[in-house]
This record gives sequence, structure tokens and C-alpha cells, in this order.
Amino acid sequence: MNGPNLNLLGKRETSVYGNKSFEEYFVDLKKKFANLNVEYFQSNIEGELIDVIQQSHYDGIVLNAGGYTHTSVAIRDAISAIKTPVVEVHISNISARESFRHESMISPVCVGCVFGFGLKSYELALVYFA
Repeated sequence: MNGPNLNLLGKRETSVYGNKSFEEYFVDLKKKFANLNVEYFQSNIEGELIDVIQQSHYDGIVLNAGGYTHTSVAIRDAISAIKTPVVEVHISNISARESFRHESMISPVCVGCVFGFGLKSYELALVYFA
């Protein structure tokens, strides 16, 4: 599950996020984890992300909340309200970026965090569920 602006992967700040769209990457990801039923959801709208988290029928969620990572008590509360384990993911190393990105509101309620490995961060998170 991807949050705001991640629909612009491959176009936005390619020096930070790379030049591949998530849709292109997701094809490869599904092949690599063919033993898992992997689905993809992206929204720029906080409430839509919360709705999907609350209605989770999944065994696990890999979540890149984008900018909401640092601001959304509501997403944090949604994760706390479900039994589904959530792994927080970021493409960039958020600790090496602007100071406002150093604190995650959601990390304390996630089972783990993976960041700084580019798109491979998603693969590393899926290994947890595999």
C-alpha cells in the first residue's frame, strides 16, 4: 500500500526514488513472490488509506505512507486498531533526509520497518510475510 505522491515514482525526484514506476516494479515483485497473493493499492487521500487498513482481510500489509508517515495520527490509530501486521517501508533512507522526516508516527505500531534500499525495501518487507 502506497500513500501520497508515490503514484509519481519514475517521474518525481528520480535521484531519490529511481526512474521506475511502481506499476512496472510491481510486475517484477509479483513474479518474485509468486507464492504470495500480493495486491497493490495507492492513494493520495489519507481517508482512503485508512479505509483499506480498517477493512483489511490480508495476512499482512506493506505500507509506504509517504508524507503521512510523519504527520498522521489517524493512520497510526488505524494500524493500532487492526490485528493485521503492518511493515513500514520507505524507498529512501528517511534518517538521512530532512529533519522533519526523521520521526515516524507509524513505526511504533508496525511490526517492523525497512527503509533506504530503494524499491528493494518492498521485497525485504515481503520476506517477512513469506
